[in-house]
Amino acid sequence: MSLDHINKAVLVTGGAQRLGAAIARGYGRAGWHVVVHYRASGAAAESLARSLPSAETVQCDLSDSDAAIAMVEQLATRLPDWRVLVNNASTFAEDRFDALDPLVNAAATRVNAVAPVRMAQAFLARARSAAGRRVIQLTDQKLRNPNPDFFSYTMSKHAVDAAAVMLAMTCKGADRVYRLAPGAILPSHDQTDAEAEISHRMNPLARRTGADEVADAALFLATAPLASGQALYIDSGQHLLSQPRDVLYLARSPDAGRG
Repeated sequence: MSLDHINKAVLVTGGAQRLGAAIARGYGRAGWHVVVHYRASGAAAESLARSLPSAETVQCDLSDSDAAIAMVEQLATRLPDWRVLVNNASTFAEDRFDALDPLVNAAATRVNAVAPVRMAQAFLARARSAAGRRVIQLTDQKLRNPNPDFFSYTMSKHAVDAAAVMLAMTCKGADRVYRLAPGAILPSHDQTDAEAEISHRMNPLARRTGADEVADAALFLATAPLASGQALYIDSGQHLLSQPRDVLYLARSPDAGRG
């Protein structure tokens, strides 16, 4: 497929579902060519791509970071103006602070930390754009409001956040690396809709933060006049609190939703 007519392109990893799909739609509405990455959600990715003005899909298992680099390099040869890489894909599995699961930890490290960093490095080395290139790394408000639940997931997000700061220090010219930290947005793990309605209001504004707000923030960072390395929290202030457990579990306490 010839893409010489494309003005600006973005790759959204994990773009077929959940926050990734909201981000992909936001860029699509703004006139970008959207590359929707998926691992196993091919049907959802294709359906989303068909709904956008200009889009394509790409499959890759990010647990294989060599394959992830190959994907970036292949896109870099085809996309004439590839401006943004949104590292959104992640694995979110439960393990405990007192019983780290080595398999969960290894998967979280590979998918949530190693692959995004290597993809960012390849993108900044290979992608072509006269307007400059921007990496937007999805992290988590847990980095400022830590709790010991989902232990390996949180470890991996700390790792990729630190790496993003270091990569940001190496940016030259118009290149930038940003960190985008959502709070509780969509039901996660085994959470019910009713539990999400309670837990996602456990923030200073007592409101649910929308996926569209994260999408708007990701689009803002594509052109924002911000210094490389800055972090943007989209969480209705959740990161300003000190919550002893993940809100998923706080919502299940007997007193949840009272007062």
